Amino acid sequence: MPALSERKIVEVCYAPSHFPLYDNGFDIVVVIDVLRATSAITTGLHFGIKEIIPINSVEKAVDYKSKGYITAAERDGQVVEGFDFGNSPYAFMNPDLVGKTVVLTTTNGTNAIEVAKDKSIVVIGCLNNLTYLSNWLIAQNKNVLILASGWKEKMNLEDTICAGAIADILLETRKFVSNEDSTISAKFLYRSARDNFYSFLRASSHRKRLMKLKIQKDVKYCLTLDTVPCIPILRDGRLVKLEIDNA
Repeated sequence: MPALSERKIVEVCYAPSHFPLYDNGFDIVVVIDVLRATSAITTGLHFGIKEIIPINSVEKAVDYKSKGYITAAERDGQVVEGFDFGNSPYAFMNPDLVGKTVVLTTTNGTNAIEVAKDKSIVVIGCLNNLTYLSNWLIAQNKNVLILASGWKEKMNLEDTICAGAIADILLETRKFVSNEDSTISAKFLYRSARDNFYSFLRASSHRKRLMKLKIQKDVKYCLTLDTVPCIPILRDGRLVKLEIDNA
């Protein structure tokens, strides 16, 4: 076990609006938007999409679409009128997207990516890649900030729980430490929810929004652990699948 002074730091930031308070001293930023952007991004790259360009406005998406790009746009849980699809992970499993570039804008997730984009290493996390991503983070031996996308710049339950799960895994190795109450709170929130995410989040604000849209199938998928062994990483403004040498 490394000495306390040699351990790396892991912290949880609840929303992009808090990011300036945590910005310094972290080598890796993990962006999370469980319902549904980062779940869809991770799924899409795993199923063969070549790259995903995250953008933070519908206006930019319109410009990309006019240039012939495949575009996906979501606002308030719904596909924006005039676009090919939104942020359902099932839409990103489409065989017609294999090898293609997709441009994506969402209510929360792509905004969080935009906020973090200038950091040296930005990766994408969700419950679907929880253990795979956490093991990779442990192996990097670097300071980690877990940035939850939240809901319109405010904290939400599902992203905080996922962030707490990653933090808990890293802290349990005793190779990481945490100094912030946000991280401790997220960790214990995850421990309270881990036996049944779907039931625990029944009263969450965003799950209620999505249930009104009758996309429970998406919600169940996004709340399922370890289905996708893929880590999206931001390179030159584009999300691609991180190739890991397991030799």
